[in-house]
This record gives sequence, C-alpha cells and structure tokens, in this order.
Amino acid sequence: MTGQHDISPGSFSASKPDASASFARLSARRLFVIGGIGLILAGMIFGDIFAVFVLHQNAARINERLLAATQAVEAHNAAAVATAFQGIGNFLENRGTKVDAHVHMIGFGYLALLLALVQPFVFWSERAQKRLAWAFLLGAVLLPVGVFLIHYVGLAGSPFTVLGWASIFADFGGVLVLLATAGELWGLCRYWRRGEVGRIADPSSRDGMLSDRSWASRALLVGGTLLVLAGFVHGAYYAGIHLYANEAKDQSLLSAIVTTAASGRPVEVAKALNDYAQLQGDKAVNIAAHAHIIEFGILAMLMALFQPYVDLSERWRRIWAEMFLAGSAILPVCVLLEMRWGLVAGGIADAGGGLVVIALGGMLAGIVRYTGRIDAADGFDAANGTMR
Repeated sequence: MTGQHDISPGSFSASKPDASASFARLSARRLFVIGGIGLILAGMIFGDIFAVFVLHQNAARINERLLAATQAVEAHNAAAVATAFQGIGNFLENRGTKVDAHVHMIGFGYLALLLALVQPFVFWSERAQKRLAWAFLLGAVLLPVGVFLIHYVGLAGSPFTVLGWASIFADFGGVLVLLATAGELWGLCRYWRRGEVGRIADPSSRDGMLSDRSWASRALLVGGTLLVLAGFVHGAYYAGIHLYANEAKDQSLLSAIVTTAASGRPVEVAKALNDYAQLQGDKAVNIAAHAHIIEFGILAMLMALFQPYVDLSERWRRIWAEMFLAGSAILPVCVLLEMRWGLVAGGIADAGGGLVVIALGGMLAGIVRYTGRIDAADGFDAANGTMR
C-alpha cells in the first residue's frame, strides 16, 4: 500500500531504502545505535544486579554503623565514633561508585542514540564521523568501568596523591566523550553555516528513519510521552506536598539523634535512627521512581524512531513494544510501593526491569539482524570482513 512500510523480514531492501542507505556497513549511525543500546542494556543489567545484591544490604550496614556511632558518643569513646564513621564513608563510596557507573552508562547510551539521529546533518566525512563515533563509545565504556573500579583500586600504584589509576582512566574516558560530542556539535554547526539545513524540507533528502508509522513506533511514542508526563506529575506532587516537610523532618530527626545520644537514652536513640532510616528510604524510592519513569519514557520515544532498523515481523515488534511499556510502568510503581510491601514490591520492580531489558535486547537483536541483511545485500562477507 502506498505510504506504508512493508515490515516483513524479507522486504527491507525494497521498502526502506532511505533507512538502509543511512545504516551502511560500519557507518557512524550504526555504531551509535548499536553501541548506545548496548550501553543502556549493560547499565540496566548492572543496575538490577546492584539493587538485588548490594543496595539494600549496604543501607542496612550504614544504619548499623550509625547506631554504633551513637552508642560510642554515649560512651564518650572518640575512637569508636571515628571507626563507625569511617565504615559509613566506605559503604557510601561503595554505593556511590556503583550508582555513578550505572547512571553514566545509561546516560551515555541515551546520548549515543541522540547522536545517531543527527548523523545525516553532521557535516564531516564518513571517515571522520566513524572516528568520532569510536572515540565516543570508547570513552563511554572507559568512564563507568573506571568509576566502578575506584572503590576497589583506590590509590594503589598511582603516581598521584589524590587520584588512583581507576580515576585517571575514568577521567580520560570522560575527555574522549566530551571531545567526540564537541566534534559532533561542530559538524552540526558546519551543516547549518553551509546552508545545508534547507535540504531537510526536501522530501527526497528526508531521513527515511523518521517517517516510520508502524504500530510499534506509534505505541512507543505515545507510551513514552505518557511516561514522561506521569514522571513530571509525580515530581511536581512530591515537591509540592512532601519535599519541604521531609527536609524539616530530616533536620529534626538528626537533632533528636544527637540529643538522645548525648543524654544516654539508648531506646530513644534506636527509635530516632529507625525513623531517620525510614525517612531516607521514603525519599530514595520517590526519587528513584521519578527518575526511572522519565528515563524509560525518553528511551521509549528514542526506540520508536529506530523501529525501521528492527528487522522483525510486525508481531514481534509489537510484542517487544508492549513488553517494554509494561515493564516501564511496573518498575517505578513497585519502587514506590517498596516502603509498604517491602521485598515483595522490590521483587516485582526487578521483574519489571527485567521486562524492559528483555524487550530492549529483542529490539537490539532485530537491529543486528537488519545490519547483517544489509551487509549480505552489499556483498559483504561478515565472516572474514571482506567484500565478496
């Protein structure tokens, strides 16, 4: 039918010439798409593992150290107080480096997908574009891996007094990402300055990827928009109703911990510490739910634009889209319910994250299948990397 895409696996070359042309073998766009989705998948899987095996146990250990610190204050034992807070600092560093690695990996994945979208308007040679893409992806891997290793490597063998080798490699990765992104931005500026932007309005030069109107693409666009809207509404509600009250309660509970510890009332100290932990948990789940639902919404909209590259039948593209949107709603809702339902809600939230990971992996498999078909059609032998 005129104006519609044929999305059967065997018809890609005839029905999607524009998308195929912009996804050439080892092109910058292909590197950014596959690398970006791979980074997001790695970040999500790492986040699920961290949540299950580290996050809650780490929080419990911090609470134990806080209780030990207050008991040491009561006993006027300065050395024990210092030891307790040293342990708290160690647990916070362990948690912080893992959270940073998780966030940076996913953030770089989003940025890679955004850069993939603008590749037709980056005024550099294909060779220069590929070099920028490789530099970006190398830095996007080095930084989170380096951050993850900071806690374990420390300053061992480092020539500096405040920076360990893990920090050095992480900073180098960040510089690579910064330079590659600056290069992409400069390429966009060159495109604009040379008057090439006028070509966007020409239907013959339009990026075919952006014109997809399949069911999966529309569902992901609509669902992603609703997820982002829900995240904004939740954030506005929490900020307007709970944020300032929780900040005031935070200060009052800290004062109560200090006062009761100094006056030698262990039962009240334990209660104040428990209340403080509950408050921090409530803040954490609200922030996590707010961040995840918006992130999933943005990712859904991005993946909607890349559906022409998912070389699967309409049935499977629909399954992956539905699974992605279902997991994107289940995870933040169940994260919010963790304070009431405990590990049950946490387990369901992890299952929702698993649905998102599986769906994203299915889409990535379709994109890899699409690239293989393009290479085969072009006479490229993937086994030995040569043209047939």
